[in-house]
Amino acid sequence: MGTKQPPRNKSLHATDKCPAIREVLNRVGDKWSVQIVGLLGDGAMRFSELRRSIEGISQRMLTLTLRGLERDGLIERTVFPEIPPRVEYELTRLGKTLLVPIRGLARWAGDNRTAIQAAREKFDADAKKRA
Repeated sequence: MGTKQPPRNKSLHATDKCPAIREVLNRVGDKWSVQIVGLLGDGAMRFSELRRSIEGISQRMLTLTLRGLERDGLIERTVFPEIPPRVEYELTRLGKTLLVPIRGLARWAGDNRTAIQAAREKFDADAKKRA
């Protein structure tokens, strides 16, 4: 008949959980959130420090991403009563737990970047031959 497929991981594919999982992954998986969480893993930072540290992020996108991370309980925003007011962002206890998978993913990317580049080059060369 055909080859038998291995069983799916039902905990990842349960239809009642998919929207919730997708929503969380959309937040923690976007490129700006990952970079912000990674930077805040070294300690609290001010908005301007974050902006200078993240190449290509606009002020508006940084603001929106910080608000989303704060809303999700991953970072905490502290306003210091100074003139001018000083605002710092830092990871919450929940946010710190996100460092483990982010650092693991960064390690995986570093370990596999040459293999990925080689696969891209082969794919592109094969596509060029077919065209």
